[in-house]
Amino acid sequence: MDTPTDKDLPLKEDTRLLGRLLGDVLRAQTGEDGFARVEAIRQSAIRLRRAGALDAAGIEGELALLLNDLPIAQTLDVVRAFSYFSLLANLAEDVHQNRRRRAHASAGSPPQSGSVAHAFDRLREAGVDADTLRAFFADALISPVLTAHPTEVQRKSILDCEREIVRLLQWRDRGALIPDELEAMQSALYRQVLGLWQTAMLRLARLQVKDEVDNGIAYYRYTFLDQIPRLYAEVEERYVREFGAAMHMPAFLVMGSWIGGDRDGNPFVLAETLQYASRAQASVALAHHLEEVHQLGAELSLSARLVQPTAQLTALAACAHDGNPHRADEPYRQALAGIYARLAATAVALAGYVPPRLPHAALPAYTTVAEFGADLDTIAASLAAHGSQRLADGRLRQLRRAVNVFGFHLATLDLRQNSDVHEAVVAELLARAGVHRDYAALAERERVELLVTDLANPRLLDTPHIARTPPLDSELAILRAAADIHHRLGPAALPNYVISKCQSVSDLLEVAILLKEVGLLSPSRLMVNIVPLFETIADLRRCAAVMGAAFRLPCYQRWLASRGRWQEVMLGYSDSNKDGGFVTANWALYRAERDLVDMFRTFDIKLRLFHGRGGTVGRGGGPSYEAVLAQPAGSVNGAIRVTEQGEIIASKYSDAELGRRNLETLVAATMEASLLPAARDESADAAFHATMDELAALAFAAYRLLVYDTPEFVPFFRAATPIAEIAELNIGSRPASRKPSQRIEDLRAIPWVFSWSQCRLSLPGWYGFGTAVETWLDAGAQAARLESLRAMHARWPFFRSMLSNMSMVLAKTDLTIASRYADLVPDPAVRAAIYPRLAAEHERTVRALLAVSGQHSLLDDNPTLARSIRNRFPYLDPLNHLQVELLRRFRAGHSDERTRHGIHLTINGLAAGLRNSG
Repeated sequence: MDTPTDKDLPLKEDTRLLGRLLGDVLRAQTGEDGFARVEAIRQSAIRLRRAGALDAAGIEGELALLLNDLPIAQTLDVVRAFSYFSLLANLAEDVHQNRRRRAHASAGSPPQSGSVAHAFDRLREAGVDADTLRAFFADALISPVLTAHPTEVQRKSILDCEREIVRLLQWRDRGALIPDELEAMQSALYRQVLGLWQTAMLRLARLQVKDEVDNGIAYYRYTFLDQIPRLYAEVEERYVREFGAAMHMPAFLVMGSWIGGDRDGNPFVLAETLQYASRAQASVALAHHLEEVHQLGAELSLSARLVQPTAQLTALAACAHDGNPHRADEPYRQALAGIYARLAATAVALAGYVPPRLPHAALPAYTTVAEFGADLDTIAASLAAHGSQRLADGRLRQLRRAVNVFGFHLATLDLRQNSDVHEAVVAELLARAGVHRDYAALAERERVELLVTDLANPRLLDTPHIARTPPLDSELAILRAAADIHHRLGPAALPNYVISKCQSVSDLLEVAILLKEVGLLSPSRLMVNIVPLFETIADLRRCAAVMGAAFRLPCYQRWLASRGRWQEVMLGYSDSNKDGGFVTANWALYRAERDLVDMFRTFDIKLRLFHGRGGTVGRGGGPSYEAVLAQPAGSVNGAIRVTEQGEIIASKYSDAELGRRNLETLVAATMEASLLPAARDESADAAFHATMDELAALAFAAYRLLVYDTPEFVPFFRAATPIAEIAELNIGSRPASRKPSQRIEDLRAIPWVFSWSQCRLSLPGWYGFGTAVETWLDAGAQAARLESLRAMHARWPFFRSMLSNMSMVLAKTDLTIASRYADLVPDPAVRAAIYPRLAAEHERTVRALLAVSGQHSLLDDNPTLARSIRNRFPYLDPLNHLQVELLRRFRAGHSDERTRHGIHLTINGLAAGLRNSG
């Protein structure tokens, strides 16, 4: 049996190998002096992390001497070296995760939590039967949604190098390599590391929306197109194993995207970019299907002299009009040649994509994806009819699943816009049509009455005879593009319209007005889901009331009936956190979900929640499995959508095996949260909820007092973090702020979190908890109250998950490093007003967390992550040190381009190393 040391030995070997290869590259590229400099810094950083309090000051001084006075050229080399040390260590960890998972499975151990096998085991133990599970999958929708935000710091070129390094490390795991193979593998690894070193880490120009579309689509080639059908196969096979009957899984797991359709605060998303996104996605889906059909043609060389195909297959082959004499007795190849020709015509018609392999003849395009699927079904049925089912179970089965899931559109595209924009353009439409000259001045009740009346009127508001303002022209152009996508690719290609900053029923009806203008809504039929996004603490508190008021409208009820009585609601984790702090936002989200469940039950409406989670804990991130299981009872029910943002997309999905595991975890968690009976203790629930109400109120007061009510806070934040420098990075098309102002309210939540993670404080992930707990304990019998909090931690998944996520954040903080950033604040009075409060609250929060959780140190319950962080810090500390030094130089007037470049490199390196940006 493996010991813990044995289990980690391959990880250590991989890390040493990659570190040695990077050292060889440094010697070759920077000379022996350059290598020695980096190695001295590395050794000092390691000794500093291992040193006790007495020795730390001396080693810190030694490290400062090595780093502070480096010329800028050498500084850039050191920054890049430590950035790549961290990146390569992360890759070794990813490979080791996959290795341990395979070892666990091959040893015949019980299935791991978060796996489909484990979910089926739990459902069996709970007595869930086949009919219940079949009904679950018939109605389920599980959808990770890729979004483009200014947080993905790594270039695609570097991601491609990383993927090749992972592939080479995995090659070693296949078995003992002979000397020639080992040498070839290490030479190939060296070439990749050398390529990394000579590839610029930063982009020369800011990403355009089209670049973001292309980057997002790359993950379909990396992972989704291959791995999602395989995951479906595993679910089907588990079902057969459990119940002894086959089941064809409907498309319950589908990918979504905001990239190209999300124009909230992004002036660069236009009708043209939406059309580009839809065509680019369709091109990838159709290219995949074409290649698989071609490969099937190579595989299915069955001769009519040896097998008896069905009449339907023979007819399909005849329709191909394939005159190739070499295929005269190969009906499957003939049929597939015809399918390929029709699919090629479809690709040209729908996406303007011309396949590199031209068809044998010009045949009519498919009118729907169902037509294409039916032809594949004909091939599968014919193979089964003459005893060749095993042939149908290979590539053909994968392709049929892919067609079912990805269609011709690849992923669902969402539209998103801010409610303020809707209000302005609807007001303009109403004024231009002579309906009302000042819609914005109306009270909410009057707005609703006016909009409901107009929605019942078949005439349109827009007229080409009166000039439109640019905002109205742009909004209508995007909506007309959406209508075209519906017509061209089908309703599944663009099923949702998300309303940012939704606060009222009129916000919902304004979108209905705009959809009506382009034919996507009629009095009895809604063609696109209207999805409100509730973001602030106040909006979360009243979201159920807003939805209840909408459900009371007869027109809204008719629209929901046309959508199968489903209503999706999106909850914003990022802005609620920035608005009210970590504790209050988490509790407000939980309460909002419970309130929505109750309201939807009252009106017999099916609720699908869309969780706007970011990558970091400060934006709702954290382990997906625990997060889903911690949702309130009744809030999942087989329907969940979750945003995947920034660097999280690359860390989850750039590796196919890891990507498959992350998708499987989301599926397994949704199955368990939906179908397992919740162990409920109503009296405990009430007590726990009352305690959380008090804690959230106390945390809210502490957070708002610091962030919004302390005048010195904004200047401290602007000086002690690299927020200004982050805004200059070429890492996304979207501006860092919604408006050109210095206010925290106008700053996007993503750079807000990104900035705090860079200075190693990560304030959005913990601030306020310590004060809340301390104040609450002091308000009564401390011992009894502490036991109450410990009971909440032991028995309540929501509270336990919240504290676990907080522990992960706090483990990555470092007040020694944060204090150096505080020294960047030029005004001593500002620094004195803020930093001691941050340090004191950090100490209170750690103390409270350990007391409630019963742990002796942070991450006691997650030794793997604790080891990862411990091993990573020595490579990050020099980057933080140099970032502070470069910021000091830059702000003192040494604002040459190389200093600016060095700051941006440190931002990039820290984000990649911490695996946190926004």
